[in-house]
Amino acid sequence: REMAEESIFRDLLEILMSASSEIEQACKDSCELVDLDTCLLLIAECFRCLRNACVECAKNQHVMRNLGLISTSVHLIKLLPEIQVEEELLLTALRCSLQFLGNIAAGNGDSQNSIWKCAFPDLFLTCLTYSDEKIVAYCCMVLFTCLNSEKVRELLNPGNLTVALCVLKVYKEQLESEWSFLIVTDHLLKCPELVKALYAKLSNQERVTLLDLMMAKVSEKNPVTSEEMNVFMRHADFLAGCFQETCEAVLKLTSAADAEDEEALLAIRLLDVLCEMTSNNGQLEHLQALPGLLETAIDTLKLTHLAGKQAVNIFTATHAMVGEEEISHPAVGFKSHLIRLIGNLCYKNKGNQDKVYELDGIPLILDSCSIDDNNPFVNQWAVYAIRNLTEQNERNQEVVARMEEKGLADNSALESMGLQAEKQDDKLILRSVRKKP
Repeated sequence: REMAEESIFRDLLEILMSASSEIEQACKDSCELVDLDTCLLLIAECFRCLRNACVECAKNQHVMRNLGLISTSVHLIKLLPEIQVEEELLLTALRCSLQFLGNIAAGNGDSQNSIWKCAFPDLFLTCLTYSDEKIVAYCCMVLFTCLNSEKVRELLNPGNLTVALCVLKVYKEQLESEWSFLIVTDHLLKCPELVKALYAKLSNQERVTLLDLMMAKVSEKNPVTSEEMNVFMRHADFLAGCFQETCEAVLKLTSAADAEDEEALLAIRLLDVLCEMTSNNGQLEHLQALPGLLETAIDTLKLTHLAGKQAVNIFTATHAMVGEEEISHPAVGFKSHLIRLIGNLCYKNKGNQDKVYELDGIPLILDSCSIDDNNPFVNQWAVYAIRNLTEQNERNQEVVARMEEKGLADNSALESMGLQAEKQDDKLILRSVRKKP
């Protein structure tokens, strides 16, 4: 590769320019006798040569770009889908051309900028919506390679937002497409304004897909910079607001007919992401201070709890015999996650501990301290939440102790927390007890 002369690339450029002229002529005049099959074979071979010549070779990338091979290639790629020829020949030429663009852009900022200038957004819109999976994947590779923070902001323009929407659609329909996943997680999610703009344009089903990608990013254990943490906190603000708007839709799931309600499924996924976000110390403190989130979680827990007691449905606590089939329903675990979120929001936070007391949330959580097949681990999350609610909070400790005295709180649940209710001078307190070996 390093030994290749510039004259070789000049020859390839001339062949591609000549092929481009022939195709343009054939498109204008259908009577024109042009051997398009041979033309496409030649184009594919040219792009194979160019593709291979610029792999990890900055010198060749530079020479090709200066000769104008990028603009010529992009022009040709836009022309190819318009011609009527044998499909396999066309697909091969398109695939090789996109691979060339990906290779000339790899590690080369000047080439990336040149492709962006020539190809954005038209070429990406054409190839991202193509019927061939390989062409879509190679297009995603080129887009991922060219993107940076400045170019991501260009996607905010109304006409350009469609490119981002297409990428999400590709990920949803072709889950094995690694490039579409990386475009979203490594680029799009770094721009909170873009996420908001996308969310507004998506269907509830597509929003769930976006949330799945956000969950993947939030769950990463890599250290984050202060700038990345700021982005996460802005996402947290937005998602908390979305959850507060949609959470009551989950109550539709009490009806078997609405078991696949898309707004309800969205609310469930929003809660999952918020639980994950509040498991991270940096994001937790921010979410603890958000107005309305804790109140919404408690209100939703009250509504689901009441719905489960008024009639037999997915929110009714149930304990099936061992050996019965596992319950499969989108709302399985929803109450557990609500209690987990409440527990997280009260972690070492006196203001939120008191807020749960004022909203009568403690009896509600204690009433959930039982095995429930509809809510795996609900007992453990309830224990965790009570621990966080009573830590260094005498009033909340007394509430739990009084409920135990009246028989309203399950004593075994308190014991599992390492706590025991005890009277001291007409006052009930919770005392920590060591478990016997």
